[in-house]
Amino acid sequence: MPTKTTLTERYITATIRSLPATAQADVRAELEGSIADAVEARVEQGEPRETAERAVLTELGDPGVLAAGYADRPLHLIGPRYFLVWWRLLKLLLWIVPACAAFGVTIAKILEFATIGETIGAVVVVIIQVIVNVGFWTTLVFAILERTVPVPETGWAVDQLPEIYDTRAGFSEMIGSIIFLVLAGAAILWDALRGFVRTDGDALPILNPELWPWWMTALLVLMAAELLLAIGVYRAGRWNTGFAVTNTVLAIAFAIPALYLLASGQLVNPEFLDYLSTNHADDLANANAGAAEQGGVLRVVSVVLGVVTIGIVVWDIIDGWLKTFRARRS
Repeated sequence: MPTKTTLTERYITATIRSLPATAQADVRAELEGSIADAVEARVEQGEPRETAERAVLTELGDPGVLAAGYADRPLHLIGPRYFLVWWRLLKLLLWIVPACAAFGVTIAKILEFATIGETIGAVVVVIIQVIVNVGFWTTLVFAILERTVPVPETGWAVDQLPEIYDTRAGFSEMIGSIIFLVLAGAAILWDALRGFVRTDGDALPILNPELWPWWMTALLVLMAAELLLAIGVYRAGRWNTGFAVTNTVLAIAFAIPALYLLASGQLVNPEFLDYLSTNHADDLANANAGAAEQGGVLRVVSVVLGVVTIGIVVWDIIDGWLKTFRARRS
């Protein structure tokens, strides 16, 4: 049977129970004093003590809200401090990431010689999954920032307005890089462990399993370096020559092995190719006949992937140097 206590004691206990132990005694003492003074003021005006106590506690409101105020803990998921940055980044990611995922799945389904209906179905499913994951993880990152990064003491001023060309590396750019790299790493691990293609319920990796551990470990290290570069650029506030050189080295370090593995036929899992030749022999023969002058459909796909890889790397390098030159001019 619970111990009979006053409404004030119950209210104070409900308020301080979620506070750090080091703050509970001070908050208890403060509340006891302020509630007692408010109750006495009402009693002196002729209210019964019990009625006065209920009125005072009602005016104080929900103990959970009061506790959040003492702890400086937000009760919203994402407040006005980060809302606009979150919203702009989320829209940008939702324009880019689902499209990239859909392109990758389409290539995989083409390699499987899937029907148009199967391809469309797989693309729709992966787009929905990517949208859900991008929305969840982006929101989670900002919710954590809302509760861990202290609120700046200074408010906004007109002098903080950016110039027409704002060369400071944006916060959303860093978060975008982090989320993209995390999703890319997750895709690599998913292909290895769960597989985007399954045969008889078993995973059939598209990337060659023999690339583990050394090649793939090197790739994950490069991705971690890209992550550190994005954080470093943001902390520095702008691009500089050192960052541009590092970005160039990382891009080349990714491109050369990727193109070598693609050209030498070591990038794609041989068992996946055997699966194509066994389960889609007629489709593969027809596709190879149609692309005979170009060396076969697999060669065409390899060339396309190689050109796309070179294009992405070249643009990444150029973009880094352009940002550096703009920062210098400012």
